[in-house]
Amino acid sequence: MTSSDAKSFGQKVKDLRREVGMSQSDLAAAMGRSESWVSQVERGVQPVERLSVLQALADALKVSVRDVRPEAAPAEEVEPEAQQPGTDLDGLRVALTGHPALSSLFEQQSTEPAPSLAEFRRSVEEAWTLTHASSYAALSDLLARLLPSIEAAVRHAPAGERAELHALRAKAYQAAASSFTRQDQADAAWIAADRALQAAELAGEPLEVVASLFRMAHAFMRQQHMEQAEQAASSAVAVLDPRAAAATCPPEELSLVGAMNLVLAVINAREGNRARTHEHIDRAREIAARLGEDRNDFDTEFGPTNVEIHAMSTAVELGDAGLALEVAQQVDASGLSPERQARFLLDVARAHAQRRHVGEATAALLEAEALTPEQIHDHHLARGVIRDLIQLSGTRVPDALRDLAERSAVG
Repeated sequence: MTSSDAKSFGQKVKDLRREVGMSQSDLAAAMGRSESWVSQVERGVQPVERLSVLQALADALKVSVRDVRPEAAPAEEVEPEAQQPGTDLDGLRVALTGHPALSSLFEQQSTEPAPSLAEFRRSVEEAWTLTHASSYAALSDLLARLLPSIEAAVRHAPAGERAELHALRAKAYQAAASSFTRQDQADAAWIAADRALQAAELAGEPLEVVASLFRMAHAFMRQQHMEQAEQAASSAVAVLDPRAAAATCPPEELSLVGAMNLVLAVINAREGNRARTHEHIDRAREIAARLGEDRNDFDTEFGPTNVEIHAMSTAVELGDAGLALEVAQQVDASGLSPERQARFLLDVARAHAQRRHVGEATAALLEAEALTPEQIHDHHLARGVIRDLIQLSGTRVPDALRDLAERSAVG
């Protein structure tokens, strides 16, 4: 399917969906897919080549396959979907399915030489670079190759290399978990975080275990399982907080304590607990002050700037838009990753939307889109803000907002 064909097909799906009165989330639920997948189909960036997927799409829309794609025939020869380049995390999701290295249980080794430790290190580093850039298509392609390879390698490597391979495996699964959460695929995020936790323990790296719990807590939050998210974060804080009181506590450990307090702040903000939210923000702010700089230990990007970003974000969650915008004016996020910068701008847009500032909110979204288009086009919060702004605009929707809605397939 060419790019122009995919866009035409996506528009057809969008029109049919609207005709039957379905939202993108309705269609996603009917197909057992993510809302981001539906969004990317409608934007023409996710081709649908497999006939079984085409049939499932038609069934969900309650039309025939020919209504969706007129040229399709029942016996049509199509390219396997797995051969198409990934445009979100679907390829990685498939790679995560089942046992990670089943052939190893039957002592079957690949005829291809295993990558070296140095090559695995570079691949994991690249995975996190893509994660921080919200480059999900490229990340999916990379991790779909890397994870099976490292799972096989750790089972056949010399004993002296296994601990580091387990640690690298944990970091790779953490990258997967982080990205699945942001792409609204919390079930896959939980699986990836659980595998990361197991790998970290086998590596003998307790702080990597905590970092994996950090990813798991985010997955639970995305599933609206706040009690489980709080348990994951609180269990880590209970162990690390007494250690953090020591003047000799390593900065990497302090970063994890601070990051877990930010998780607890977000959980309490979403539950409307203002006092507990501020308590955890203050604790994280105290730890960040001890560090004295923005860091990226365990890819948490914890530091003074990220604390203030969370102070602003939790204010938005609590409906304190005025306070959120005051805090935002003091934040310089330019030293953080594109993902963090864009998420900050998304929260700025949410605060402006709460104040009915359509122009300012749209400008913040456009700035965020320029940094991480995949994140803004597919993030459920961004899409919600766009819908709210369109509703606030009434019959006078600004062209820039209308175009952004079209690029994000918000209908």
